[in-house]
Amino acid sequence: MIKTQVQIPDALFHEAKRIAAENEMSFAEVVRRGLEEIVLHHPPGRSSPSDWVPPKVFDLGETLAPEEKWTELCHD
Repeated sequence: MIKTQVQIPDALFHEAKRIAAENEMSFAEVVRRGLEEIVLHHPPGRSSPSDWVPPKVFDLGETLAPEEKWTELCHD
């Protein structure tokens, strides 16, 4: 296991300490579980956001109402 040092904003630290106390865990356990959760959502091999391109546009056809009526129709 690696021992490290991090800087945490005061409010986040106090919330983590609260969670630890309410769940009878150590602060370190709360931090480890939080990191495990983040790792689950960011698995290796994902493409970076800079690789993302929007999907191609396709024609939806003619509008069913003139643009000047859009606001009025939205509030009906």
